[in-house]
Amino acid sequence: MITVIGAGLAGSLIAIYLAKKGYEVVIYERRPDMRINNWERGKSINLAISKRGIHALEQVHLWQDILKIAIPMRGRMIHDKQKNTAFQPYGIYEHEVIYSVSRSALNIALMNAAEQHGVKIFFNHRCVNVEKSESNVKLYFWNEVERQEISLDANVVIGADGAFSAIRQNTFKVERFNYSQTFLDWGYKELTIPPGPNSTFLIEKNALHIWPRHDYMLIALPNVDGSFTCTLFLPFEGQVSFESISTDAEIEAFFETNFPDAKALMPHLVAEYRQNPVSTLVYIQCAPWYYKDKIVLIGDACHAIVPFYGQGANASFEDCFILQSIIDKYPNQWGKIFQEYYHLRKPNADAICQLALQNFVEMQSKVADKKFLLRKQIEQKLYEHFGDKFTPQYNLVTHTTIPYAEALRIGNLQDSFLHELANRINNVSELNLDEIELPNLN
Repeated sequence: MITVIGAGLAGSLIAIYLAKKGYEVVIYERRPDMRINNWERGKSINLAISKRGIHALEQVHLWQDILKIAIPMRGRMIHDKQKNTAFQPYGIYEHEVIYSVSRSALNIALMNAAEQHGVKIFFNHRCVNVEKSESNVKLYFWNEVERQEISLDANVVIGADGAFSAIRQNTFKVERFNYSQTFLDWGYKELTIPPGPNSTFLIEKNALHIWPRHDYMLIALPNVDGSFTCTLFLPFEGQVSFESISTDAEIEAFFETNFPDAKALMPHLVAEYRQNPVSTLVYIQCAPWYYKDKIVLIGDACHAIVPFYGQGANASFEDCFILQSIIDKYPNQWGKIFQEYYHLRKPNADAICQLALQNFVEMQSKVADKKFLLRKQIEQKLYEHFGDKFTPQYNLVTHTTIPYAEALRIGNLQDSFLHELANRINNVSELNLDEIELPNLN
């Protein structure tokens, strides 16, 4: 039997993979069943599912079902303070789109699929301790409903219990375990643009909307019911912050000044702003991700990242795909499996963490910067002209499955090249494609 801790996205998907391989799998989840009580509401950023996540879901024949609750987004729609918009496409090919999906809807679909494959999920079980021995692992849980502690013996444990993983905290109290967590000075709050009459979309349906304002921003992702899940990112403290904007008048004035076109479409703005919590943004790095042949971490439990590249769920799903493929390579040799999985994934987890932090700066301010926009136009022109010989970093990360670390390396080489080109011209029409020598990316 394999014991998975956490019934979130990664835990549910790895359970499906394992059950399909014939393993008996149980999941223990600290929260109630979200299908009965949706504990994500009011504090969830919509997910942007792209190539890596799609690939992992396709392997267990789930993507076509998920498509029914997903909306394709073909680019960014940038909104300025004067209510003007500018569309920035994600790519030049038909497949270069990302999909907006409700986190809770996706999680529910994965839990349902896991149960259909024979996985048992025990809710309201909070892991409180882990005892390790040479032969097995003893897990201790607090049953939140019956208010009592239970224990069980486990041979193989997969910790998929999120950024503040109890498995990680209780397993790796050992020497030579490296761990760091870093909170950003910004938090986020969920808001809503409701649908128009007959579930119509009041702004462009097939785009990720961004209102970039340097030190803060608003984003909006579409939902299948015609609404948009909006996320406001603000500093916790300061002149313009969650701390300083609290009264009804301050909320109204802040949105009217900075996001006037969005505010006009948010009839419940003040009530939602007051009601919905402010959530934190954290990234976590640790090493190693496994303990002998007994315990391994996946997803946010070992590499939580900030959400600004839309890769958190995709990276976690890719973990599941990589881990299950190594299981096929070394059946039941869990020590080898965990070691190889860690060495393959750790450099890529570090790379997407770095990329997500860089993209925070890009989304926050650069997307409205003229020089940055010129570089993006040059990048797009080179991609259109040279094709696969010059694929932008964003496209490598989002629309392919090449390792994140390789995408980071290539992007860094391209960055200085684009910077040099942008300094030579004032308009993309001045670019002479026949005279350009592409950088050596090897």
